[in-house]
Amino acid sequence: MSLPNLSALAVRERSVTLFFLLLSVVAGFYAFSSLGRAEDPAFTVRAMVVSVVWPGAAPEVLQNQVVDRLEKLIQEVAYTDTIETTIRPGQAAMLIRFQDSTPSEKVPDLFYQVRKRMLDERPNLPRGVIGPIVNDDFADVYFSLLALTAPGMPMRELTREAESIRDRLQRLPGLQKAQLLAERPERVYLEFDQDRLNNLGLSAEEVLQAIEANNRLQPLGFVDLAGPRVYVRSNIDLSDLERLTSVPLRIGDQLITVSDLAEVRLGYEDPLSYIVRSNGEDAILLGVVMRAGENGLEFGERLREFVSAEQGRLPLGMSIQTLTDQAEAITQAVDLFQVKFLVALVVVMGVSILAIGLRAGLVVGIAIPVTLGLTFLLMKMAGINLDRITLGALIIALGLLVDDAIIAIEMMIVKMESGWDRVRAASHAWSVTAAPMLFGTLVTVAGFVPIGFAQSGVGEYTGNIFWVLAFSLLISWVVAVTFTPYLGVKLLPDYTGHTGQDLYQSAFYQRLRGVITACVQYRKTVVFITVGLLGISAFGMATQVQKQFFPSSDRPEVLISVYVPQGSAIATTDQSVRRLEAILMDMPEVKSLSAYIGAGAPRFFVSANPEQPDPAFAKLIAIGQDVEGRDRIISALETRIAAGEFPEARVRVTRLLYGPPVVWPVSFRVLGPESDQLREIAHQIRTLMTGHPNIVMPHLEWDERVPTLYLDMDPENLGWMGLTPAEVARQLQFQLRGVAVTELRQGIRSVQLVARNARGEVIMPEDLEIKTRDGRKLSVQQLGKWQVRYEDPVIKRYNRAPFLAVQADVEGAQPPDVTKEIWSAMTTLREQLPEGYRIEIGGTVEQSAKANASIQTLQPVMLALMLIFIMLQMRSFIGTLTVLATAPLGLIGAVLALLLFNQPFGFTALLGLIGLGGILMRNTMILTQQVQDNFKAGMAAREAVIEAAVQRARPVVLTALAAVLAFVPLTFDLFWGPLAYVLIGGVAVGTLITLVFVPALYALWFRLQIKD
Repeated sequence: MSLPNLSALAVRERSVTLFFLLLSVVAGFYAFSSLGRAEDPAFTVRAMVVSVVWPGAAPEVLQNQVVDRLEKLIQEVAYTDTIETTIRPGQAAMLIRFQDSTPSEKVPDLFYQVRKRMLDERPNLPRGVIGPIVNDDFADVYFSLLALTAPGMPMRELTREAESIRDRLQRLPGLQKAQLLAERPERVYLEFDQDRLNNLGLSAEEVLQAIEANNRLQPLGFVDLAGPRVYVRSNIDLSDLERLTSVPLRIGDQLITVSDLAEVRLGYEDPLSYIVRSNGEDAILLGVVMRAGENGLEFGERLREFVSAEQGRLPLGMSIQTLTDQAEAITQAVDLFQVKFLVALVVVMGVSILAIGLRAGLVVGIAIPVTLGLTFLLMKMAGINLDRITLGALIIALGLLVDDAIIAIEMMIVKMESGWDRVRAASHAWSVTAAPMLFGTLVTVAGFVPIGFAQSGVGEYTGNIFWVLAFSLLISWVVAVTFTPYLGVKLLPDYTGHTGQDLYQSAFYQRLRGVITACVQYRKTVVFITVGLLGISAFGMATQVQKQFFPSSDRPEVLISVYVPQGSAIATTDQSVRRLEAILMDMPEVKSLSAYIGAGAPRFFVSANPEQPDPAFAKLIAIGQDVEGRDRIISALETRIAAGEFPEARVRVTRLLYGPPVVWPVSFRVLGPESDQLREIAHQIRTLMTGHPNIVMPHLEWDERVPTLYLDMDPENLGWMGLTPAEVARQLQFQLRGVAVTELRQGIRSVQLVARNARGEVIMPEDLEIKTRDGRKLSVQQLGKWQVRYEDPVIKRYNRAPFLAVQADVEGAQPPDVTKEIWSAMTTLREQLPEGYRIEIGGTVEQSAKANASIQTLQPVMLALMLIFIMLQMRSFIGTLTVLATAPLGLIGAVLALLLFNQPFGFTALLGLIGLGGILMRNTMILTQQVQDNFKAGMAAREAVIEAAVQRARPVVLTALAAVLAFVPLTFDLFWGPLAYVLIGGVAVGTLITLVFVPALYALWFRLQIKD
């Protein structure tokens, strides 16, 4: 190389080298101890929610008058990918997802663009529409969820206490924000006796106007005196309930008060829209969001101390519980990976010691922590935490970073065995191995470029694999050419001198030489067999290996989703939830239990999307004592569900999943204009899915139609009665549900005052009476005809097109495989679809395709970088092509390992397969470089090829063995397991094939003589 000989410099300036070696160790310890800890890497959730409320509007009216125009405006925003809209009576929610390729730094501006368009459109929406309400905190991941409970205590008191706790919590170092969740909206109810109102000749409208007039806050003016400005104030305030009941009403010559007509009652929103319980008790949640870049373990410790202190401060009967805590997950993940890491470290050092001796193994062993320490330092400088991704990457790196140290020390040993002194041998290692090792390292790093620069959420999530591997491998090269020669000079023993020729004449090398000579002799057969094995492996990967996106999590949470028929009341949903709670609370395996009725749980895990508000949905989260306890909970629940204990609901029990959120693993979207036609097509798809042996719980996302009572009023008849439709609507609302009168100002809160008819038994709308302006009472039957009509309780839209999803779980197979089979089975159905209708694949396959596409986009860049590095090292087309030809050979071993150990091929396995090519090409570069060195030494072509394979067999096999054994601890990890099997099989089999394939390929290209 044109660079100065760093190895010679390191062994010459030994004091300086030792200083920097010790400095590297100290810096590494400092960096490791101060690195941030997190369960998962932070990545941008490119999604937000826009919702609107229009009380009284049917879903179809809301769709046509409000939703459609808002969706058009949202689609104008750059990078918009999908808009999934759910419309229910009186409300709609639009889940907006931006393209995976959206740069993270642009996401806040895109949120602003959506918000701006919604605010601009607000004045143009129909009167009575509330919103649009923009939620750009949808992506917040709660570090911890704290539940505040107080059996028997009014929820308003619990809320006030929760607010005080939140205020104190807001001062906790490292906190970004603390939010009150599942707060029950307070109400003050005025419950009128309708008969008494009628007897007094009063209408509810007159009473409500009087109350509102006594609570309306208005300016009374001010007076400018010689000194100060004096404002005029008044006691226009009904927050005191005694003042409310004392509001006077004039009836002729009499004066009565509100208390003579109505009873005042404190309450809450009725019916409740969202209910949360903790261990069966009504609860208010505190959602804790940690500031980005904080150390999760340290923040978790501060939070635990805070909760402990608050528990002692709470009033008697009130308690605070931690429902979810990322600190526990971080501790378990980091501790487990550190154990695996240490096991891998010991294994690698043990292999080195056994293969090249105690002292040489010790040199390699010292190089490992030095390399890792400097890697930690670079991670610290780059702001990279220790988390699931980086810890896995470090273990992968551990199997690779020893390569350079082993190659360098092995070259020193070879030369010292040839009679060279140790200083000269150390300097020579630079001349022979530095360049091949550097370019080999760059080729390996280039193999992970698609992961590091993939423009997607998955790429952002896993991107630190590239940076950690790049840091560690490049540092390992620096350590191998500086510290390793120094340590070799200091620690290696004296070796018996003999000629280089004698060195490779042992029985082992003689047998190896015979095998390689046979491969050169039968070159065509070897190349043909290798290519054949590669073809068979590619076929096996496509047809035999199970496909997966991301695996299930090993966290102890059990997720129970409850779906009752669409259009059901929240009280109906709650009945099923209470039965499930009773079952779960009797299980000793359950550590904590929380229930969320009317919507999903807040996002407590980065891959868990919170479900949107739906009175027909509920989610329970049971946390097991451990993973085994979690599995027993799941088994017990599935047994009860299968026995038919919940016929009124669809109850689904699942685990958390890694990777992007996928609600149902197998899903097909039917899109088209008419709901009846959508149902017909969807039912056919469900029939096909039901026939598949691995499909569980196939269903339509929505299928029901619900009854509505429709009052067909005659406007002319109403006019003769002195009524308007608005007056009728207000009186019916007053008697059935209640009407909002005003807002009472209570401290920092505004509490809605609702007037309604006193509740007794349920009154059907057709039995109600309406009062005219002149005081007459009329039966509602006189206003028009009552009809029972049916409507869709929910309308779902996907990019402005109505759609109906057909979904299912999978058992005994992988979702991509099952989806592919069902998609093939519906070929005839897809060909016969009416015009304007189409079927799209959703679920796991859709998300997997997006993630894989972001990786595949950068593969040409990866290939170009590899070719550049290989050509710069090889300086010949034949050498470059030889190296490149070995890149896919790892597929043979990878497929064999996946099939042998029954492992699925998913996204993490794909990452391993991509990086595998670089690892194998690195070994090939060292082998081909030795061929060229032999040519320069004057060897004949045939001898140069054979001897190169013999000479480089020991370091190549040794580095491969170290890598394989280092990957073994990862096989026990759910997340990294498939990747580990790919690397183990690929490196092991690929290395062995490379040792015989490369000589045969050289012989074929150079047309070497069969015999000398």
